[in-house]
Amino acid sequence: MLTVANLLLAVAALPAVFFLLCRYKDYQYERKSAKHGCGKVPYLRNEPFGFKLATSGMQAFKENRVVWTMVGFFKRARARTARIQTPGGGFSIVTQDPENIKAVLATQFKEYDLQFRYKVFQPLLGDGIFTLSGNGWHHTRAMLRPQFTTEQVSRLNDLEHHSQVLIERFREKSHTGVPFDVQEFFFNLTLDTATEFLFGQSTNCNSFQGEKAKNDIDTALRPSSEDFMNYFNIGQKWLLYRSIGDRLYYLVTGKDFKDSIKVCHSFVDYYVNKSLKLAEEQDAHEKENQGRYIFLNELTKETRDPILMRDQAMNILIAGRDTTASLLSFIIAFLVRRKDVFEKLRTEILNDFGTGTEKITFQSLKRCEYLKNVINETLRVCPIVPRSARQSNCDTTLPRGGGPDESEPVFVPKGTSVAYSIFALQHDKELWGEDADEFRPERWETQRAQPWTYVPFSGGPRICLGQQFALTEAAYVIVRLCQTFSDITTTPENLEDFKHYVALTSCVAGGVNVVFKE
Repeated sequence: MLTVANLLLAVAALPAVFFLLCRYKDYQYERKSAKHGCGKVPYLRNEPFGFKLATSGMQAFKENRVVWTMVGFFKRARARTARIQTPGGGFSIVTQDPENIKAVLATQFKEYDLQFRYKVFQPLLGDGIFTLSGNGWHHTRAMLRPQFTTEQVSRLNDLEHHSQVLIERFREKSHTGVPFDVQEFFFNLTLDTATEFLFGQSTNCNSFQGEKAKNDIDTALRPSSEDFMNYFNIGQKWLLYRSIGDRLYYLVTGKDFKDSIKVCHSFVDYYVNKSLKLAEEQDAHEKENQGRYIFLNELTKETRDPILMRDQAMNILIAGRDTTASLLSFIIAFLVRRKDVFEKLRTEILNDFGTGTEKITFQSLKRCEYLKNVINETLRVCPIVPRSARQSNCDTTLPRGGGPDESEPVFVPKGTSVAYSIFALQHDKELWGEDADEFRPERWETQRAQPWTYVPFSGGPRICLGQQFALTEAAYVIVRLCQTFSDITTTPENLEDFKHYVALTSCVAGGVNVVFKE
């Protein structure tokens, strides 16, 4: 019969049982590692029970220092690759070694999957390029690739309109002389341009009235753009919460999340149905679409499945909005702190593009060297996706990190999470010099990134399809801002080193508060 004394004894024995279990797992790992000809890798324990990692991670998230936490792992391990104990006695592998990142993303691509990403993201994003693996992913990528040709990326007419709207908002806000958060407007801008590209109709979040106009008959047939923007933001937050939930993601849900799914899907479905109807009419009259480029209209040439079309649009939207908005925010955050860089950049832009009446082309943007250097350096110091992870789908290895000099392979058992830090990689002083933590665009005049030491848009088969789209949009907006405004200022308290808010992507914690002067 179970007595209180026996129960207390059993509870007291749990730490010892857990300790022995962990040591047995360590023994198994070391034995298999040796069998595969791999070297010993530093092991960072997080006693008791491995929960220290989880609690410290949540604290780092709250304090907006997540990007530096993984840097701390490598400093603690005194290595570029390490094993870290996880809650429950398991472990994951973390790395900033360019050869290991190359292996996970490219040379051993088929040996690693996306962990729980599909199940975490599927309710909102469906079966899209960012959620799928295997044959489904291959098919989706092949379907989307034609939509991101140089010809499509180089069409800048719509971007000019939205840039001018943005400049007017900046003029209005700067008129008071009080610093305001430009990051909010950049996120509005990229939602406006992304919806224009995808649906042929913009949300116009940065316009005076947006789509609150009385004569917008579309709002009677779908959620308003304002509702879509709000619920799109809510949905992204829930995806982050579900990601943090890891294996217990299915417990992380709520009414707000379900509402966001309903509103976002309804909004996108409206435009999908419009594109399908247009495609049917063109089929009936055997005519090609002679109008301007619209993503969904072109996608009907690849598929007529409305759910598949919606899923692709949602996937592109979530990436197309955040990447460029965060990049623009980080650039302005650096320019307001580095007057020398701003003045040099503005001088080159005025020399190359004039004062604002000349047309900007895709080719002229690519020729502006210092602008490219500023963008490259921003993405190096502040990668928009600072970390990611894959899960091994078989017993495999990483090429480096084992042994006393880290030259031997590292054993990776099936089901192991391998997290890689792009932030730590691109701040590695052995790769980038002692000033690796500093923002110095001039480094790109003499230094070229070695293979796999600079991967802000990932690499390998899953390299970002929209890379040129994001770079072109960011460059275009910076040119127009530098043509219009002669200075960017702020208050002393806003000049302190900024922190990184990390969700699905990263941005400037607390916003970028500045004033523009003409």
